[in-house]
Amino acid sequence: MFQPRIPVNPLPTGLVTPLVQPPVTADIAPHHTADAVACNHHHAPAAPAPAPSSAVRLSPTGLAVVVAGGAGAVLVVGAVLVSMLLAVAITAASVAVCAVVLRSLLNGQQRRR
Repeated sequence: MFQPRIPVNPLPTGLVTPLVQPPVTADIAPHHTADAVACNHHHAPAAPAPAPSSAVRLSPTGLAVVVAGGAGAVLVVGAVLVSMLLAVAITAASVAVCAVVLRSLLNGQQRRR
């Protein structure tokens, strides 16, 4: 992540050439030097290597923690949203009450004249 990146050099022809060329290896095929020699003793069969998987495996405890954390997050977000909605409703009701009071005061002054 903190290693410098080598910039590419765009040419007028439209070809992009890196500044440093990677070394070319001539032959990467494995060379067999000798055939396997048969022996008289018994070998245990080789265990297959476990296939790498991208899936995350959780223990039952880990799964319970993830579910509880998700449920807690949903409850907290829901409580915040409900409280914001309640604050908006209370503000709207108070503005409406102020508007009614002001209208009645203004109407009362016009009747006296």
